[in-house]
Amino acid sequence: MKPHPAKVTPAALKALLGDSLYSGVVRHFVLTTGEEPAYVERRLLECLRYLYLLSCYPQQLVGLFLPVEQAIDEVWHYLILQTREYRELCEERLPGRFFIHHRSLPYEDYQQGQPNRERMLEEALRWLPLYREEFGPFDEGALPHWTMVRFLHQRMGLSLEEIAALEAEEPASAPPGAERAC
Repeated sequence: MKPHPAKVTPAALKALLGDSLYSGVVRHFVLTTGEEPAYVERRLLECLRYLYLLSCYPQQLVGLFLPVEQAIDEVWHYLILQTREYRELCEERLPGRFFIHHRSLPYEDYQQGQPNRERMLEEALRWLPLYREEFGPFDEGALPHWTMVRFLHQRMGLSLEEIAALEAEEPASAPPGAERAC
């Protein structure tokens, strides 16, 4: 398998927020969680990756349950509360240039709405190749933040290299314009 270098670097993602907002988010979560700044920065980075993917691949991902950890959702909530900056992030800085709405949906509710387990797995795995395409393969630092990747690694015994090699099956009826939006 050929390597997948990152197209979007951590520095480019950090620049999406600007130094002031980036450091303010990190400071807030260091103070409220007691976690180390490096860990909080990684959480923020993975949240920005999540938002970037939603912005870049709306046809493939918007409306799907993307299994990130609750801590990522908390960072997203905090960003949303910075209303002006969040709107600018979505509409002016992220590649899709549209406002990304947040809707909380408990996993149990999502699971009940799914016709079968196979479809749920297909949807959960759809974003793996997109992440790899934009940011390179998952590394150890990403594992605490992405539920499905951690499950595949720890419970299913897949190496990070094997996870990087996973490809999503194309949905039976891909929507028109389902290619990359950015």
